[in-house]
Amino acid sequence: MKADKKAVGRLLKTARGQIDGILEMIENDRYCVDISNQLLATRSILTKANQMVLKAHLQGCVQDAFENGDAEAKIDEVIQLLEKMNR
Repeated sequence: MKADKKAVGRLLKTARGQIDGILEMIENDRYCVDISNQLLATRSILTKANQMVLKAHLQGCVQDAFENGDAEAKIDEVIQLLEKMNR
């Protein structure tokens, strides 16, 4: 992985902590809107981590593939990821 491992790891650890907090909120019968807000915040963090990984992939692996004449396979990979993101 070419992304900043520390930064991505930090985001994922934050998301994990938020998920633990959400589970506790559910166990304590907290207000539904509060739980939903925390779920949205967690999703935002995961989206940011994913963007960092994909940016590094484009700037590293995909750029290398273009320079080495193997761009089509990498483009197909990115298209498949984009399709998954829009589901």
